[in-house]
Amino acid sequence: MDLKDSLSRFKQQQERCQSSLASIALSSKPKHRAQPINAPSVPARPSQPVKFSNDTERLQHINSIRKSPVGAQMKLVIELLYKKRQAFTAEQINEATYVDIHGNKAVFDSLRNNPKVHYDGRRFSYKSKHDLKGKDQLLVLIRRFAEGLAVVEVKDAYPTVMEDLQALKAAGEVWLLSNMDSQEDIVYPNDPKAKIKVDDDLKQLFREIELPRDMVDVEKELQKNGIKPMTNTAKRQAAAQMDGVKPKPKPKKKQREITKRTKLTNAHLPELFENLNT
Repeated sequence: MDLKDSLSRFKQQQERCQSSLASIALSSKPKHRAQPINAPSVPARPSQPVKFSNDTERLQHINSIRKSPVGAQMKLVIELLYKKRQAFTAEQINEATYVDIHGNKAVFDSLRNNPKVHYDGRRFSYKSKHDLKGKDQLLVLIRRFAEGLAVVEVKDAYPTVMEDLQALKAAGEVWLLSNMDSQEDIVYPNDPKAKIKVDDDLKQLFREIELPRDMVDVEKELQKNGIKPMTNTAKRQAAAQMDGVKPKPKPKKKQREITKRTKLTNAHLPELFENLNT
């Protein structure tokens, strides 16, 4: 009997709720004015779906940037300064990257003390080691380094500097020699007026000189002969290990890979004799 009584009471409650909802719906309907018999009927306007603010995603994006680590925010700012090569105020940086420099002291101090950023007290701009504006200034700089200039020192001087280096090499203005690490390529000035005649015997002797396999050993041999290397592979590798960067694995070569019995010579530098008279 208790179960039947509970079910009957539950049904009665449902009926009262339905009647209440029906009365509320009737009362919420707007009253229509009586229209003339001959008046044309006006189609009812479709109900507009509810739309959220269009700024919701943008605000979420801004919030994620400003809550990101200082290093991530600095990267956004430095990339902007590098690409645009213009001076930006903190407000302009905020508009372009959503990084609030004035609102984050850690970001402001890090940017102000960063060696790649110049701050004049109001504006931030990108600062490269060598202030170059184009290919002509690049060539003038290279000619000041008769013993070679590391490409890494000029690769961020301006956006098209690497293309200009290749153009200078193609024009015979410079030598661009590569080693095992592409970031440590060396560019040398080439004076086309200095024509040197080299005997075939000397060329052959040069190509037969056996070279060390490791770049660290190459640098040691240069130092033994009183030549200061333009690179410091040991220091670079130690710094990379301190930063937790693992050395890149060497790509596997196919059939013609270098083995322990392979004799490495200077034959891989034929460009040194391209313009020499025979």
